[in-house]
Amino acid sequence: MSRLLITRQGHQSLLDQIVHLRRVELPANVRAIEEARAHGDLSENAEYHAAKERNAIIMSKISELDNLLATAEVVDPLPEPNGRVVFGCRATVYDVDGDEELSYQIVGSAESDANCGRISMTSPIGQALLGKEEGDEVKVITPGGVRILEVISVEIVGAE
Repeated sequence: MSRLLITRQGHQSLLDQIVHLRRVELPANVRAIEEARAHGDLSENAEYHAAKERNAIIMSKISELDNLLATAEVVDPLPEPNGRVVFGCRATVYDVDGDEELSYQIVGSAESDANCGRISMTSPIGQALLGKEEGDEVKVITPGGVRILEVISVEIVGAE
C-alpha cells in the first residue's frame, strides 16, 4: 500500500472531521435511533430504518477517514518552491484559452477540492505543473480537451 502525501492543514482537517463525526454526528444519530425505536413496530418504521442507514454511513465515513490517516504521510515542513511548482505550493497560472488567471495549491488526493483551489498532484493539471518554473508554458490534456497554462508565480502556502 502506497503512502498518501498530505499537508499539515489537510491532516488536521481529516482529524477535525473524525472528531465531529464521533462527538456530534454519531451521538445525534444514536438519539434518533432511540426515538424512532420508541415509536413501536420496527418492521414498518421508516424513521428507524433511515436512522440506521444514516448510522451505517457515519460509521463508514469514520472508517474511511481512519484508513486515510493510517496511510497518510504528512509533509511538514513543505518544500521551498524557489520558483518551481512543488507539493504544497500555490501556483498561479494564466489559462491562455480561457483568458483568466487561476490559482491552485498542489496537494494529495485526500485533501483536494477544486472548488477551494486545491488540486491533487495526480490530477492532469497537477501532474503537468509539478516541477515547472515561473514563466514555463504547459500543455495539459484534460477531459475537456487540451489547455495551455503559463506559470505566473509559485509561492509557499502559509498556515490557514
